[in-house]
Amino acid sequence: MAWAAVAAGLAGCGAGGLFGDSGGSGPFGGFGGGKGAAAREADTIRVTPDDGARGVPPDGRLEVRVPDGRLESVRVRRVQDAEPAEVPGAVAPDGRSWRPGPGTRLALAAKYAVDAVAVDGRGRRSARHTTFTTLVPESRFIGYFAPEDRATVGTGMIVSFRFNRPVRNRAAVERAIRVTADPPVEVAAHWFGDERLDLRPERYWRSGTRVTVDVRLRDVEAAPGVYGIQRRTVSFTVGRSQVSRVDAAAHTMEVRRDGRLLATLPVTAGAPETTTYNGKMVVTELYEVTRMNGATVGFKDASGKSEYDIKDVPHAMRLTESGTFLHGNYWAGPSVFGAANVSHGCVGLRDVKGGSAESPAGWFFDRTLVGDVVEVVNSRDRKVAPDNGLGGWNMGWARWKAGSALR
Repeated sequence: MAWAAVAAGLAGCGAGGLFGDSGGSGPFGGFGGGKGAAAREADTIRVTPDDGARGVPPDGRLEVRVPDGRLESVRVRRVQDAEPAEVPGAVAPDGRSWRPGPGTRLALAAKYAVDAVAVDGRGRRSARHTTFTTLVPESRFIGYFAPEDRATVGTGMIVSFRFNRPVRNRAAVERAIRVTADPPVEVAAHWFGDERLDLRPERYWRSGTRVTVDVRLRDVEAAPGVYGIQRRTVSFTVGRSQVSRVDAAAHTMEVRRDGRLLATLPVTAGAPETTTYNGKMVVTELYEVTRMNGATVGFKDASGKSEYDIKDVPHAMRLTESGTFLHGNYWAGPSVFGAANVSHGCVGLRDVKGGSAESPAGWFFDRTLVGDVVEVVNSRDRKVAPDNGLGGWNMGWARWKAGSALR
């Protein structure tokens, strides 16, 4: 299967076209969206608590509001936990606000994601994604981790823990986390600093593998006087193999399913001044529609304003924590796809406003799992850092194992 660019469509958005990260390797901070004061000030969807807030009381204020128009949908969900759960709530009759149900209390030591879509008075949609974490008692620590229990993931999934406090006794914490597979395969751990621990096999998981994550952190002393509170077992299943190869020079993406070429799609990658990372990246989030604001990843004009702010980006798939996405693009001229690189670092597939399942972007989105691998080659940029998103596949096995506290 192959797609060619059509002969008519929407104009591109300014000198760039797409957007995302231009190459800077940012810190890992869970799998949330881009954050920044500039984006918050411009948001038409207002969320309380603020994006990235920590230590939120379980009975603290939780609200989503719009100054005009109406909220189309709001979803508040506990994430990166063995027991993900929806927060019950309702949109007010006037459509302007959402609040949790009476008597609702958030869980302690939990991470929550808020996803809201609104429609303004002129029928234009916008989306907002934020995250926050609730209070953890001072003498306790917790690991937020992915993937979730009972998930089906791609073969490139890496089990990743992010701890809310620095871990000084890495060996004790690492011993308390065991990842096993059926059929069996060696799984090794690698620390990225004092707050992140990733675990993976030497090569991508074999399709059909059932992976079990046994977390025994309760009463483990991670630092002087700081003890764990988690004790649980979760499992996930590895689905079919899908690895997609983006050739930034040829402007194409080959999608291979179980080793067989499924499709060749025309793409646009990073422009010469804002190139796309090379290397293996893993899909960590999927959004049918999301908002992207250049200020959150450093793209500002001379006046300090964002170079772009597109509120309804369709079919967005996150590849790095620092802001690289593979997403639908309805604003660039159709002749760009397969012919030129015009983005701010993302990889763009042709789409229509609102997103279409019949477009290349919609087709690919509907066939993508969290954990699928996208590899970029022939870009004039460096290789993505192993700690940027789930970039650990860019590190050799010997070096990976050397990052264990138990070596």
